[in-house]
Parts: sequence; C-alpha cells; structure tokens
Amino acid sequence: MSGSVWTHWHGHPDVLIGLFVLELVYLLGVGPLREKYNLADDIDPKKIATFTLGVLVILVALVSPIHELSDTYLFSMHMVQHVMLTLIAPPLLIMGTPDWLLRPLLRPNGMFRSARILVHPIVAFGLFNVVFSMWHLPVLYNLTVTIHGIHVFQHLLLLSLAVLMWWPLTSSMPELPRLSDPAQMLYLAALSVASIIVFAPLVFASTPVYDFYAQAPRLWAVSPVSDQQIGAIIMKVGGGFLFMTLLIITFFRWFNKEEAKSKKERQLSIETSR
Repeated sequence: MSGSVWTHWHGHPDVLIGLFVLELVYLLGVGPLREKYNLADDIDPKKIATFTLGVLVILVALVSPIHELSDTYLFSMHMVQHVMLTLIAPPLLIMGTPDWLLRPLLRPNGMFRSARILVHPIVAFGLFNVVFSMWHLPVLYNLTVTIHGIHVFQHLLLLSLAVLMWWPLTSSMPELPRLSDPAQMLYLAALSVASIIVFAPLVFASTPVYDFYAQAPRLWAVSPVSDQQIGAIIMKVGGGFLFMTLLIITFFRWFNKEEAKSKKERQLSIETSR
C-alpha cells in the first residue's frame, strides 16, 4: 500500500457536492445575481481566481492522497491537512469574496451585530485557538479519526473558525474592517505563539498521545512518536513561519506609510514657512 497511497484519491460525495455548491453559489453571486440586483459594475477576475484557488486547496486537502495518509497512517499528514484547511484556504476565500457580495447578507441588524462580535480580533482569536486545541485532546481526536460524521463536523468547524480568525487580517469590508497595521502585527505575533498549547505536549511526549496512530500501519519506518513530533513541528513551524512572514511584511508596509506621511508633513511645513 505504501507504493500506491500517493495515487489514492477519494471521491467523497459530501466533499465534492459541498465544494461544488460553494463554488456555484459564488459564481452565481458574482455573475447573474450581481447583474440582476446591480450589486457592482463588474468583478475583478483576480478575485474569482483567488476564491477558486481557496476551494481547490480544500479539495486537495480532503480528497487527495493527503487525506488517505492522514486518515489511515500518519498524524503528520493530518497536520498538513489542517494547515491547508486553516492557514491557506480561509484567507484565499476571504480575499476572493468582494465586499458587495457579502453586504446584502449583513443588512439585518441582528446579522450585522453578530458578525461584528464574531470577527472581533479577541473573539476570533480565542474561538479558533480554544476550539483547535480542544479538538487535539486525545478523547476528541480519536473520535474524529474513527467516526466519519464527527470528522466532517470538525473540518467544517475549524474551517469556519479559521475564516473568523483571518478576517481581521484580510477583510475588505469597511463595515467589518481589518485591523490597523500596528494592531495586525500584535495579532500576528499572538497567532505565531498560540499553537504552543498543542505543540508542546506533542513534541515532548515520550509515548504516542493518540492510540489511533499508535496502532496504525507504519509507513517508511516512521515510529508513532517520531510521526507525532513531525506533525507538531509542521503545525508550529508552518504556522509560525507564515505568521512571522506576514508580520515582517506588515511592518515594512506600515514603516513605508509612516515614512511617506512624515515626508509629506515635512514638505508641507517647508512650503508653509516660505
């Protein structure tokens, strides 16, 4: 099986139908519905490509050999899958969705108030990291890899909460705006260390934490403990590298803005003093 696992694609109906419906609703929204209700004059093709790429990332995570490896053999591949579902796909979905497509959904006051609470940085940060950590408790984690319905629910919940977590960094809606650059840097710094709650117990454990992977067939002579440590490193280093890279980019963006602002103020001061 180790030779054929890399070509093993799963055609799960729930995944295929769900992603097809998601893409279809999006395309109807940016196409016929946009024209019918005069939501916008046009749609940037880059946004369609970005959203569709997010959908494809989810598709690869859930039906490709990554899924077979994570569900049958390796905890480390399960962490690769979670990185794709929580750190790669959500920002693509948000950035690919124009604000005018979401705005009609927020017109009811109750919906807007609820959305404003859920995407508040503290709430979004707390919800995602607390729930993510809880799902990695052995009793819950073993349920997800043994009961398909619970596994589907876990993926939907983590993906949804990851969208909330990414919102303060990627929003294009003035009504629910992204954080300022300095606040984004603080938020990214907090995200880069939050996974330590899950990382530390896994990487420093001397025995397998999850019975499922301790009893799983072995691939490439990787022991359950080594697989567990590799998975923890993928989760921590992958997320930490991404967030710290974004923090550095945000810093230089903020620095350049402040430099341009200071230069403009100095130029205005010189012109005024003449």
